[in-house]
Amino acid sequence: MLYPSQAQIAPFYPVGSAICARRYTIITVMRYETIRNLAIPKIGFGTWTIGGENNAETAQDARSLAALRSALELGYTAFDTAEMYAAGHAEELLGQAIRTARLNRESLFITSKVSPEHLGYEQVLRSCETSLRRLGMDYVDLYLIHWPRRGMNLVEAFRALNKLVTDGKARHLGVSNFDLKLLEKSVALSETPLLTNQVSYSLPDRTYAKNGVLAYCQANDILLTAYSPVKRRFIRGNRPLQALAKQRGATPQQIALAWLVRQPRVITIPMSFNPQHQAENLAAADMELGEAELAQLGS
Repeated sequence: MLYPSQAQIAPFYPVGSAICARRYTIITVMRYETIRNLAIPKIGFGTWTIGGENNAETAQDARSLAALRSALELGYTAFDTAEMYAAGHAEELLGQAIRTARLNRESLFITSKVSPEHLGYEQVLRSCETSLRRLGMDYVDLYLIHWPRRGMNLVEAFRALNKLVTDGKARHLGVSNFDLKLLEKSVALSETPLLTNQVSYSLPDRTYAKNGVLAYCQANDILLTAYSPVKRRFIRGNRPLQALAKQRGATPQQIALAWLVRQPRVITIPMSFNPQHQAENLAAADMELGEAELAQLGS
């Protein structure tokens, strides 16, 4: 299996910052996506199922905190959460894990999301404030609209989102699960450059490549953040993927992640409770796939 070495693991820092140069010197080409003076890890850590799914499951807190602790120890610095995850409990646990680790807040890149039922002006502001309270933080690095909703007032939602940036509660804005038309409208409404559209994207699910969203993001300096990047049923049944993984001495999951992050303006947020799998996922950012290997994957 491929694993990251400690020397290769570097946290998120603004490009050119004194902190960036202070502690880590080996940064691989594939590990970061540099955009708008930010170096954002190609592979972050998703928190769906941390603390539960649609509702909080506090009986699972020890397992969830152990997963977050191991991710932090391995060197993950970008974490994605949402007010929807475990009814806010995922945010609480993430904040707790970060405080316990005593990490410099500036070394982390934290994303959260407002739920589609909270897209009114005052609702967006309240949702962000509540997320910050659960996280125990003064700001999030990135705040997203989690899902579009039929009949939503996108103008009012972005009026609130823009205020959050002005007030220093969110440093960057983005959307999630937006089609091309809604993405273009969001770009026009955001007073600061939209940082990402977070969508389902993987080897077997290329919907957002086919509908023009990926190309638009790449042409307009917007990150496409791929969630659900590893489809286990697909991996188990895909012989070319299994064969390539064997050839490379890697796991099929690593090949699937490497296929994603080799693409410009694409980052991803896999999640695992297993520290070994977490390490393997992180190491996938360093894998280079050749043209013949890409052809083998059907790219």
